[in-house]
Amino acid sequence: MLLFRWVENTRRHPSAILLTVQLAGMLLYPFIEGTDAGRIGFGVFGIVVLAVTTGMVRRTPGLNWVSGSIALPAVVMLALQALFGMPWLLPWSAALEAVFYFYAAGSLIAYMMADRHATVDELFAAGATFTLLAWAFAYLYVLMQVLQPGCFAAAVNPQSLRTWTELMYMSFALLSSTGIGDVIPLSTHARMLAAVEMFVGVMYLAAVVSRLIGLTLLERRDPPPR
Repeated sequence: MLLFRWVENTRRHPSAILLTVQLAGMLLYPFIEGTDAGRIGFGVFGIVVLAVTTGMVRRTPGLNWVSGSIALPAVVMLALQALFGMPWLLPWSAALEAVFYFYAAGSLIAYMMADRHATVDELFAAGATFTLLAWAFAYLYVLMQVLQPGCFAAAVNPQSLRTWTELMYMSFALLSSTGIGDVIPLSTHARMLAAVEMFVGVMYLAAVVSRLIGLTLLERRDPPPR
């Protein structure tokens, strides 16, 4: 009975599954970062996230063939990096993952904006979309760091390349407008990209999240049907 309820809730609230998978990966990855097993595990996790996100896009107004054509080569590149190393594939896979997460986030936004009633799944979708945007910008930072080494610095080992965890931390800080913290962009291009992310975060909260909150309050004020 419990398994049946879990499967039913998964079908009714897929956005909650996507949000849970992403947040769980962010919390678990620091324990394995910097090891060979961690590199392979993170590659596998990236494939899982892409698969879950692809499934989410299928439930939104996004085109399945577009998401599939972006996700498939990214999955192949992640698998090659996880199994055989191939660091030269990193900028290509990072670029594809950024494009895919942006496309998935756009599809979820269209899904939330198309309805005039705020459902439970749409509330989870608001959180999932926020994480997708943060992940997309984080992979843009990974790409920029490969193309322009030294464009990011931090309080610890400022001359070293920034890890995925550090860039993800900076991405969430910028998107939520809570501040950069100890990871900062140094080059002009990196700073402009950071400024764009701050703008996207403010507009997302102002346009999408506020609309869902407004719909939720409106439903509570409406008189019950007689």
